[in-house]
Amino acid sequence: MEAAQPADRVPADPTPPDGRPPLPPAADGAPTGSASGGDPEQASVAGEPEPALVTGDGPPGRAVTARPGRPERSRSERSPKDMALSLLVLLVPIALLLAFYRGFLGGEQPTTVDAAPAYEQARAANVFPVAEPSGLGDGWRTVSAGFRTVDDGATLRVGYLTPEGRGAQLVQSTVPPQRLIPAELTAQGQPQGPADLGGANWQRYTGRGNEQALVLLEPNRTVIVVGDARDNELRELAGALR
Repeated sequence: MEAAQPADRVPADPTPPDGRPPLPPAADGAPTGSASGGDPEQASVAGEPEPALVTGDGPPGRAVTARPGRPERSRSERSPKDMALSLLVLLVPIALLLAFYRGFLGGEQPTTVDAAPAYEQARAANVFPVAEPSGLGDGWRTVSAGFRTVDDGATLRVGYLTPEGRGAQLVQSTVPPQRLIPAELTAQGQPQGPADLGGANWQRYTGRGNEQALVLLEPNRTVIVVGDARDNELRELAGALR
């Protein structure tokens, strides 16, 4: 007569009633399938939760599996206040550099030059009588000066900044007037009548853009005073030539 089996003892070779292969017993005596006796392929792996099924932007009728441990990406947007602060951070160093440039380096002051070497070169070349302004006020500043010899003549060119901050240029040249005047005043330069300046035969001319000019034609040279300076300033420069 055999001893009675305990009621909670699992048979050594359990055979599922539906004819499936026997399941190996687990460490604690329970089969490795689902605790409810379901399909083993549908069971969750021990220690890992079954991923949740959520609906998203995928194709209709298809569930999207949310992967555990990967948070949803958030969309960051900068507010107008943040953009203003970023712009302020960029503008402050620029403003400081500009203030330093103006206050300590004289950034808005025009660079002046010494025109004496250019006048000396023109006199040494002895190709035309060189005239130089005399008696101009302190507000006049020389900003450029140069003497150049070319195949058809020589040209002395001196640039000035007037007391009102406008530009004026003194040109003395032996280049033929029919070539010099269009080159200096462009094709828009047209005579406008005589200008009374100390008895010399100066002519008023139009120039490029808002410029105007005074032209003196002589047998051995042509003198042009041109710029966007006012008419009285151009007359002052032309009348100061000695």
